[in-house]
Amino acid sequence: MIPTAFDYQAPTTVDEALQALASGGDDVKVLGGGQSLLPILRMRLNAPDVLVDLSRIESLRGIRDDGDALVIGAMTPYSDIAESVLVHEHAALLAKAVAEVADPQIRHRGTIGGALVHADPAGDVGAPVLALEADLVISGPGGERTVPASEFFHDLFETSVGEGELLTSVRIPKHTGWGARYEKFVRVSHQWSIVAVAATVKAEGGVIREARIGLTNMGNTPLRARGVEQALVGRSAADLGDACDSVADGTNPPSDLNGAADYRRHLARVLTRRAVLTALRG
Repeated sequence: MIPTAFDYQAPTTVDEALQALASGGDDVKVLGGGQSLLPILRMRLNAPDVLVDLSRIESLRGIRDDGDALVIGAMTPYSDIAESVLVHEHAALLAKAVAEVADPQIRHRGTIGGALVHADPAGDVGAPVLALEADLVISGPGGERTVPASEFFHDLFETSVGEGELLTSVRIPKHTGWGARYEKFVRVSHQWSIVAVAATVKAEGGVIREARIGLTNMGNTPLRARGVEQALVGRSAADLGDACDSVADGTNPPSDLNGAADYRRHLARVLTRRAVLTALRG
């Protein structure tokens, strides 16, 4: 199907993009990598009057070391993140997660910012960004503001990015030396996650000192399993016991053709244990 007609703008700076959003009226859409928006346009599930393409804004691309954190531009494609030495060293969980996104073609086009703003709970970026306790930098008419990942996701496909605003970068505190694993369960290759678990742990002598657990597709937004994180402290690979059993408590997973909610809760427990064990092995 062919999309409806729209005006197209391709700014080269963030300021130009914000001006385009402000002048675009009530029905304006932002194009990041396009892997979510373009199918929606083709199916005419959305018919914007104006499309603002961010692909020419070079300042929104790239990964840099900022002392105690990594800063990743919102228009940085998955493939750059998966191949980044900096990300592998200081935020290994994110590198492992984006390597599981779809196929190479999509990883070269899709962007971290586009995925985060789209906020599909089955997407593979939200849970690791949440578990890594990132900060999201948003620019708008009133200037720049920073929102912690714990407050960024509001509901299904809803985030802190308001009308006339852009997500410009993701700031991730360094987790140097932490073991990491993104355990994703799908029926067929390249599918959206039925359930996935993002686990990263800091261990000393094989004993967990800190743990971070994020959940994919276990509710309307990515979730943190804080109770499990606390239960894992002081545990070793041989002594996990029931530390992962409560991971699905308080979650609200969907029921669909891929599985019922109870099935997903069971998967979450199994995948969490696997992810933690793998992360402990480094």
